Amino acid sequence: MASSEIASGRAALRICLVVSRFNEPVTESLEKGALDCFATEGVDPANVDVVHVPGAWELPLGVRLALENGDYDGVVALGCVIRGETPHFEYVSMGATVGLQALARETSVPIGFGLLTTDDAGQAFARAGGDKGNKGEEAALAVLEMCDLAARLK
Repeated sequence: MASSEIASGRAALRICLVVSRFNEPVTESLEKGALDCFATEGVDPANVDVVHVPGAWELPLGVRLALENGDYDGVVALGCVIRGETPHFEYVSMGATVGLQALARETSVPIGFGLLTTDDAGQAFARAGGDKGNKGEEAALAVLEMCDLAARLK
C-alpha cells in the first residue's frame, strides 16, 4: 500500500481516547497532544471519541468497554501516576500496564500506551508537552503506525 493510500485511509479510522481524570492537568495535556496528532495526521475529528475514567487503574476496563461497545480501529490510553510515599504507585502502574498489554494481545487492536509513571509532578509535566515532548502525541502516533501496519498486512 502506497503512503498516499495510507494517509487517505487514516481519515476513515475510528479511534477512541480513554483518558484518566486523576492528575487531570497532566492528562488534559496528554489528551490535547493526542488530538493534535490525529488532526495533523489526517484522522477525521468526527471519528475520534474521547471517554474519561477516574484513574489509571480504570484504564484497562475503560479500553475494554470502548472496544466492546464501539467499532474502533485503535485506542489510546492516557494517564499519569506520580510516585508517592507508599507502594500504591507500583500496584497502580503495573496493573494498568499489564492490563493494557493483555488487551492488545487478546483483541489485536492497536492500543497506544500513554501512561506516564513519574517520580514527581515536574517529570510528568515535562512529558505532557514540556521539554520532554508530549507522550500523548507519541502514543497516538504509535497507534496510527500500527493501524497502518494492520492495513498493509490485510
